Amino acid sequence: MSPFFVMALLFGLIFGHTASLCAPSEYTIHVEKQECAYCLAINTTICAGFCMTRDSNGKKLLLKSALSQNVCTYKEMQYRTALIPGCPHHTLPYYSYPVALSCKCGKCNTDYSDCVRDRLRTNYCTKPQKLCNL
Repeated sequence: MSPFFVMALLFGLIFGHTASLCAPSEYTIHVEKQECAYCLAINTTICAGFCMTRDSNGKKLLLKSALSQNVCTYKEMQYRTALIPGCPHHTLPYYSYPVALSCKCGKCNTDYSDCVRDRLRTNYCTKPQKLCNL
């Protein structure tokens, strides 16, 4: 093995996690309820970014557990609740949402994350908009 290859391999193993660009990122959620008069735009933070993954060329020879890829996901989070304005009395006017405090590269946990991105979903308001900065 050449010295350059060995150095590149060691550098990749040592600094692989620091090269991952997974961090809390500002994001706006648009929330509507059919019964309410307004759409609420909530500014929050989500985990977003790039995580180093390793793709094996011998996929057919390995177990499925060895082929899982890391995603940028929550390390620490808290839930906050916002009040949607213009709701009638018989409707619950509250919406709870996660706020990313810190992030990590790891396996996607479906208990608190949507691990599949729906391309058809849009993030906008169809009703008059109110802004919530929490």
